[in-house]
Amino acid sequence: MKEKQEDIYFITGESKDQVAASSFVERRVKKGYEVLYMTEPIDEYCVQQLKEYDGKKLISVTKEGLDIDDEDEKKTLEEQKADFEGLSKLIKEVLGEKVEKVCVSSRLQEAPCVLVTSEYGWSANMERIMKAQALRDSSMTSYMVSKKTMEINPNHPIMKELKEKAAADKSDKTVKDLIWLLFDTSLLTSGFSLEEPTQFAGRIHRMIKLGLSIDD
Repeated sequence: MKEKQEDIYFITGESKDQVAASSFVERRVKKGYEVLYMTEPIDEYCVQQLKEYDGKKLISVTKEGLDIDDEDEKKTLEEQKADFEGLSKLIKEVLGEKVEKVCVSSRLQEAPCVLVTSEYGWSANMERIMKAQALRDSSMTSYMVSKKTMEINPNHPIMKELKEKAAADKSDKTVKDLIWLLFDTSLLTSGFSLEEPTQFAGRIHRMIKLGLSIDD
């Protein structure tokens, strides 16, 4: 780690390629931070017990509470939160119980949005591992997988344009379709599995028709 890095950042996933392509590592790498790739199933169980190493805290880059901003970046973020407050509320209204909350984040560099889990909940990778277990506690599963937060990137052109469209007409069906598409693609890029692939395909097809100027 470089001297300015105070914590050990890590990301768990199915393979090195999968975590390397993840939206979660973009900004850490751009800032010169090292991110530890943990790709073995046993890693998920280990990091639940191993909270620090050699005096350095272990912090998952896929969970809430990540703080790598300096003072100027924090000030800018507060301004962006106020600017995107209306869109954040609309996204929460549209997605309902699918997400616990929606907020503006500085976590992302290239992606428009991402889904993170609570600090003490399961990661997307742990959810995948548990779903694969033949004998699992379904009541615990339903409790742990329910706490997802959508973090949106206020600097991304998609989110900026969506904010303008939502401000013009928040009941626009296209806006709602786009919100659901962003949620579904965030599930995939954040390491979760699609819950409703048929509906996802339907939204994609409507967007294709729109792009080809075909009447729905």
